Amino acid sequence: MKRLLEINICLVFLFLYIPILVVVMFSFNSGDQIAVWEGFSLNWYAKLFKNPDVWRACKNSLIIAGVATFISTIIGTAAALAIEKYRFRIRTALTRVLYLPLIIPDIVLAIALLAFYVQVETLLKNYLNVEIRRGIISVILAHVVFNIAYVTIVVRARLEGYDDTIEEAALDLGANQWQTFWRITFPLIAPGIIGGALLAFTLSIDDFVITFFTAGVGSTTLSVYIYSSLKFGITPELNAISTMLLVNSIVFILLFLWFRGRNTQTS
Repeated sequence: MKRLLEINICLVFLFLYIPILVVVMFSFNSGDQIAVWEGFSLNWYAKLFKNPDVWRACKNSLIIAGVATFISTIIGTAAALAIEKYRFRIRTALTRVLYLPLIIPDIVLAIALLAFYVQVETLLKNYLNVEIRRGIISVILAHVVFNIAYVTIVVRARLEGYDDTIEEAALDLGANQWQTFWRITFPLIAPGIIGGALLAFTLSIDDFVITFFTAGVGSTTLSVYIYSSLKFGITPELNAISTMLLVNSIVFILLFLWFRGRNTQTS
């Protein structure tokens, strides 16, 4: 039985990671084929860095991920603090609503957001004579919607077992609510906040489905650029872009796991 389980695990890992290794390997192929190895070369990375469309997509991805992470981290942290530290009437309902983006399939959430944007655009045009178009802002708002849930989960994990008597002691010694938060609460939950932000940034910069449905002209991200380029065939340049996204995701996931490990050790 043990041997069968070991074989099963090996097969699962091979199934998951061999295609990724192939993509990385052929990003260094000197030829323009993705199935025939013709020699090692960095030419495709050189062409990638000279491609203005790639740089524009990369810039959009970083702006969207950065702003969405900043906003969702603030809202998610505030939500986690409210849920864990206070008891109020809609606490249970708020928790369920916050976790909905984790349960709803991406395609459903994307269609719902698209329908919402279309309705808002129509109302503004018909009643206020204001015409707006989907773009970077609409993508940022869409990313905030699903990132809040992830940040809230990570920060709530940090708040589990939190000792409220430390804050009470600070208040008894004369500190006000803001001083207590910035000098006591925030340093203690900072690893959870940073971990949640790193996870949100990784999810945002890699997202395709929601971005594809909510993006407009001039807001193409790297994931959408890759999808659009597939219409002209798969080249090692796409493998190079995919490799860069893979490295980015690995780095931020490792940082997230490191901060989560710190949460476990210090809690």
